[in-house]
Amino acid sequence: MSGHAHDHHDHHHDNHLDPMDARVRALETILTRKGLVDPAAIDAIVETYETKVGPRNGAAVVAKAWADPAYADWLKRDATAAIAELGFTGRQGEHMQAVFNTPDTHNLVVCTLCSCYPWSVLGLPPVWYKSPPYRSRAVIDPRGVLAEFGLVLDPQTKVRVWDSTAELRYLVIPMRPAGTESWSEERLAGLVTRDSMIGTGVATAPEAA
Repeated sequence: MSGHAHDHHDHHHDNHLDPMDARVRALETILTRKGLVDPAAIDAIVETYETKVGPRNGAAVVAKAWADPAYADWLKRDATAAIAELGFTGRQGEHMQAVFNTPDTHNLVVCTLCSCYPWSVLGLPPVWYKSPPYRSRAVIDPRGVLAEFGLVLDPQTKVRVWDSTAELRYLVIPMRPAGTESWSEERLAGLVTRDSMIGTGVATAPEAA
């Protein structure tokens, strides 16, 4: 099922560290105590990915796709190149595919095997994205998962689940909110949330921005 869409979370947000995270934390602690790494430097890197690199980069991509039909078409055909054109490349974002929400179809991204995630576009993955319950239930019961995130879709809306892999990662392009026809790209980007680019949410309504 890797790299394919699945049509069809009792979802618990697991806040426990997975084995890899636990090992990284342990190694960080040891190296810090030995004076080999500076905790402030690590914090700066984390802060950069959380608040500066992403998800602002992804929001800029979505906003441009909303405002520029030619760019949206390019994004559909070759997301990797279109995203790179805006300067967003690098760690875990080398091979991208954009999937567009429509009134008839809602897209949801998961990595069923681990936690493949486009860092250069969305920043650090949220804890729940890496949790076993989300990774398993997003495929089995996507509507239930979305409901637990507060997103209840029309029964007629088709849900497509995309499984990220080490070779290919996905970016959901949420639908553009009504009433934003005259907005600039910068203003539009403010409506794009991280969750809307994973598919567990939608873009913020203008009146709530």
